Amino acid sequence: MITFSYTILYVNDVYNAMHFYQRAFGFSEKFKTPENDYGEMISGSTTIAFASKELAQSNLSGGFISSSAKDKPFGIELGFVTTDVAAAVEKAVAEGAVVYEPLKTKPWGQTVAYVRDLDGFLLELCSPMG
Repeated sequence: MITFSYTILYVNDVYNAMHFYQRAFGFSEKFKTPENDYGEMISGSTTIAFASKELAQSNLSGGFISSSAKDKPFGIELGFVTTDVAAAVEKAVAEGAVVYEPLKTKPWGQTVAYVRDLDGFLLELCSPMG
């Protein structure tokens, strides 16, 4: 059986990315290399990991498209569920995130907002479904 275990974001600075996610969302460090080029955060049942762009380049000989806060976000998002979306957005912004789509209530009753992290990755902050 295959299980989804982690997502790795290629970032400019692993240390700064991990501290942002710790301060903004309360995630805790699971593992970090002594070189600070790779780290993992405990974020529930799926691990969020960070690799420096240099480490990623050493693993991917064909290269990759870097995320940038200056460009539109990739067509992918990380979804974080919370009972207080407004407070989560406020905390993320206080730690350096930028609002991409403000808080809205969907027709099915879910509250959703989108922010971008320090490296420009798109994060959905939403209330639980059902």
